[in-house]
Amino acid sequence: MISRKRVLVTGGAGFIGSHLCERLLAQGHQVLCVDNYFTGTRDNISHLLPNPLFEAMRHDVTFPLYVEVDEIYNLACPASPVHYQFDPVQTTKTSISGALNMLGLAKRVKAKVLQASTSEVYGDPEVHPQTEDYRGSVNPLGPRACYDEGKRCAETLFFDYRRQHNVRIKVVRIFNTYGPRMHPNDGRVVSNFIVQALQGDPITIYGEGTQTRSFCFVDDLVEGLMRLMDTPDDVTGPVNIGNPHEITVRELAERVIAMCGTGTQLEKRPLPQDDPTRRCPDITLARRLLDWEPTVPLEAGLRRTIDYFDARLRDSAS
Repeated sequence: MISRKRVLVTGGAGFIGSHLCERLLAQGHQVLCVDNYFTGTRDNISHLLPNPLFEAMRHDVTFPLYVEVDEIYNLACPASPVHYQFDPVQTTKTSISGALNMLGLAKRVKAKVLQASTSEVYGDPEVHPQTEDYRGSVNPLGPRACYDEGKRCAETLFFDYRRQHNVRIKVVRIFNTYGPRMHPNDGRVVSNFIVQALQGDPITIYGEGTQTRSFCFVDDLVEGLMRLMDTPDDVTGPVNIGNPHEITVRELAERVIAMCGTGTQLEKRPLPQDDPTRRCPDITLARRLLDWEPTVPLEAGLRRTIDYFDARLRDSAS
């Protein structure tokens, strides 16, 4: 029998956070979901509100939080360019002040704390696939730096808190993730393509669409997060969590069009500044330390995501 823990999930009303809250509740844990609802929504967690083990709190992690918990998953931060570039100074504050506040809380209550870092710390990588010891190729002055460098600094803070205060930390670097509850206007490639295809609009690709991504279904990602949290204290990460199967953006667009059954066309636009040309994780470490690898095939995950957006668009039209 799993002992019941008190678990804090910051960004818990977001895309990934809401799925994590759901899984933790299914295991019988008490869950405190904290979110300022900048990109998260109450719709994502409305089905969890009747559960007596679930509590939702509106709070911004750039301010301290005083609660009693056993574990902290720090997911709070806008994660798509259209959202994190909306207020880049606030994005940097969320990454850095949010990390400081969650580390301070973990230190006070002696909780384990997991930082949701990102593959963006690798920038436009010169090493392929990306391993955890690669230090990245990041432009600190570009429009993506508020997120890239904010997350890099957060990792620094986590390891310094471990060295200086012996805080029990876990750091995961999340690669492209998709699934139900993605924000329909977040500018991410999967949600963009699906919404455009379902509405019969042209699908926008940047450049020739030859840049590659690797897409991990949200259920697989959440499993990886929870497995890392459950590792012994000497396992800190960083650990890549993502799908090592690469696909070009153009291939993804063509697959979505076929699955949606629409006759939409591709519309090319210029590449955004600092957009990485290749992005693919080396998950050797995750396989070894966590016995983890993705299990949901792209087609199955896309089908569930398409069905979600289809239902959502029908509801908004009625």
